[in-house]
Amino acid sequence: MSHDEREQFLAAPRVGILGVTDHRDGARAPLVVPVWYGYEPTGEIVVEIGRETIKAQLLRAAGRFSLCVQDERPPYRYVSVEGPVTAVEDPIDPDVRAALAQRYLDPEQARAYLAATADQLEQDIAIRMRPQRWRTADFAAFAADFA
Repeated sequence: MSHDEREQFLAAPRVGILGVTDHRDGARAPLVVPVWYGYEPTGEIVVEIGRETIKAQLLRAAGRFSLCVQDERPPYRYVSVEGPVTAVEDPIDPDVRAALAQRYLDPEQARAYLAATADQLEQDIAIRMRPQRWRTADFAAFAADFA
């Protein structure tokens, strides 16, 4: 993918798979979990997580994470980014939380979700990451060989 294509792909509302090193017990694979995320081209990734979760503990300890997003419809595409944590916002800003809900839900669902989970404003934090390394693939050319 070109620079602009990868930026636009990452900015689209897809579920991301967050990966972070798990140093507990010394012999674990990375923790890999699906997350809602926010991104605007040339900006930072933002994810909302519970302050006391294993995910939050590992992110703080590692100081960096990866995020992979994909389009599972043929021809398959993905963008994977990795970089340092640039900020931990504790507690999460209500506007950031609302923006994430509105990114993934229609307006009525977002309002209902935010009202039903309002207590998370006191329990959640926002983690920001600046993408440093990008990996991308667009299998359209490969698929064309089989058409």
